Amino acid sequence: MTRTRTRTRARVRARRLAVLAAGLTLAAAGLAEPARAADSTADVWLTTSDGGTRLARQGEASFTGAPEAVDISVDSRVRHQPFTGAGASITEASASLIDQLPQGERDSLMTSLFSDGGDGIGLSYLRQPLGSTDFNSGPFYTFEDTPGQFSIDRDRQQIIPLLRQATGLNPDLRLMGSPWSPPAWMKTNDSLNGGSLRPEHYQTYAGHLVRAIQEYGAEGIELTDLTVQNEPQFATSYPSMSMTAAEQAAFLRVLDGALDAAGLPTNLLAYDHNWDTPQYPLDVLAATGDIDRVIGAAFHCYGGQPESQSLIAETGARVFFTECSGTDSATPAQTFSDSLRWQAENLVVRNMRNGGETVITWNLALDANGGPHQGHCDNRCNGVVEIDGTRVTRGAEYYVLGHLSTFVDPGAVRIGSTSQGPGGVQNVVFENPDGQRVAYVVNASGSEQRFSITESGRSLSTALPAGAVGTYVWDGPPA
Repeated sequence: MTRTRTRTRARVRARRLAVLAAGLTLAAAGLAEPARAADSTADVWLTTSDGGTRLARQGEASFTGAPEAVDISVDSRVRHQPFTGAGASITEASASLIDQLPQGERDSLMTSLFSDGGDGIGLSYLRQPLGSTDFNSGPFYTFEDTPGQFSIDRDRQQIIPLLRQATGLNPDLRLMGSPWSPPAWMKTNDSLNGGSLRPEHYQTYAGHLVRAIQEYGAEGIELTDLTVQNEPQFATSYPSMSMTAAEQAAFLRVLDGALDAAGLPTNLLAYDHNWDTPQYPLDVLAATGDIDRVIGAAFHCYGGQPESQSLIAETGARVFFTECSGTDSATPAQTFSDSLRWQAENLVVRNMRNGGETVITWNLALDANGGPHQGHCDNRCNGVVEIDGTRVTRGAEYYVLGHLSTFVDPGAVRIGSTSQGPGGVQNVVFENPDGQRVAYVVNASGSEQRFSITESGRSLSTALPAGAVGTYVWDGPPA
């Protein structure tokens, strides 16, 4: 079984070459070349809520049917935001678990996550913590716990080698840096947990972040994007910090100057917190509108609704979705089905239909107890994969991401499509740079649903089981 872009596109390229060859033959004979014929079929890939079918190819479906009562009408003339990437975070917890695997199994796992050949899902974006989070394998730390003694040596042990391997598997992998706390000595409470950044240390902390970007760059890891504080409205019992919108805007101005002085092109994004307070990033963006490198805002899933992102997108700013951790269901046996449905509906469809360019979950790997962690997650957090000793299990997050990242290339553009609302048959549709269409569809209802995909007056009629996710790939407007 294969489920890769490589082989799907090999078929597409073969068809295009056949059309080109026919055109050349006609041209040589002095005849007019006919209009290029596009596909009349779509490749179909499916994951069911019971996990019995997981990102498995279902063959082809033809654009020969009639529109169903539920119809996804695709219009490539309507252009929305680009697709920038999908992925997770290699936290220290994740790195420690992956690193303990025997080399062959570690390499196999990394290939399945980051390669777009074979059975790889081609993850294309990583959000990397700069210093401690609540998911560590050791004590809390920053890169400069003692003034003047800056070092990323702890990250060099396990995190950076995996980042290098990931970028080797996917040279187009994009990375964001995100700190959970400045060094304690820069803060009002002299602690990594809670507190605020002292104004007299704005310049010092800006230099700290610039150096982190430079040190990672020296290791071959480019941090293209940066947020300056994870969850600035949630000061808690692990590395964290309160930062008001006014404080963040003021600090971004200092940081912009420090990045300019260092000759770094790093993009900055505001906020990096939940959907429920969109006014925060709106205030930051309004106060930093003259800073070109402040490109937009980042969001998490733990409060509010994805539709709030549209308030940012409507200003012309970019929207990155940067964190959501799955948790066990009240009935653990339902965790896969509940996570598949909820995350596909909210993290992919509703996020991206409201301006999101990225889909980034949280830990790339956790153990059977949802750790190692040093914070909340009372219902057991889940990673993209679970590692129990040498046993690797792919969770719902793997398939939620894989149905997107396997088929949609960074640089693709979201195009127009009609969709039912929450709880129905919902979708988001992209046009890849080569013209290929990709429809990501989730049936969030409680029963099997028939629907159609219609483009250029041709309809593909099909059905999805309750809670299932399907990806439909076709080569341009149906012939």
